[in-house]
Amino acid sequence: MAEKKIEKKLKNGVNVDALLAAREALKKAPQAAKFKWRASCKWENGTHSSTKVKGFHGLGEEQKHKTEFTFAADHPEIFASEDLGATPVEYVLVGLASCLTAGVAAVAENRGVKLRSVEAKLEGAMDIQGILGIDSDVRNGFDDIKVTFKIDADATKKEIEAIVAQSQKRSAVYDILTNPTNVAVVVA
Repeated sequence: MAEKKIEKKLKNGVNVDALLAAREALKKAPQAAKFKWRASCKWENGTHSSTKVKGFHGLGEEQKHKTEFTFAADHPEIFASEDLGATPVEYVLVGLASCLTAGVAAVAENRGVKLRSVEAKLEGAMDIQGILGIDSDVRNGFDDIKVTFKIDADATKKEIEAIVAQSQKRSAVYDILTNPTNVAVVVA
């Protein structure tokens, strides 16, 4: 008799079964969990640059995205620039928003919660006197970042808050922003 393949209907478009299976497999092969993400940036002109993302290392070998992604970065005209892309600090907000939102979808799926909509609004406060060299006591980065979620789901507010908390707990970008990361800058 032919074996029937049972397909789980995904509520939020996240294949949690595959993610959990991958997690179990990686418990048995922890070296495969070591990933190296890459980006390659080229200066265009002024403060405008173009960064490409294609390959990465993971699961013990070289991997690549289905397509190469290109990100334009620049500064706004008020900084005497041409405004040909989002600012680098805005990309940090994009990364945090995307990571937390993906986590919300995955955690909700794992908990059997149907999402109707998820919106995250982020705001990062920064005093630019530091980066402009006006005041060396002012840090160059964000003073704080506020993330506000608006989620419509088949769940109570307490359940939604727990989903967001679990997403935050597992977010790589949240961790990068809230814990020290060793960064080496070298000239080749």
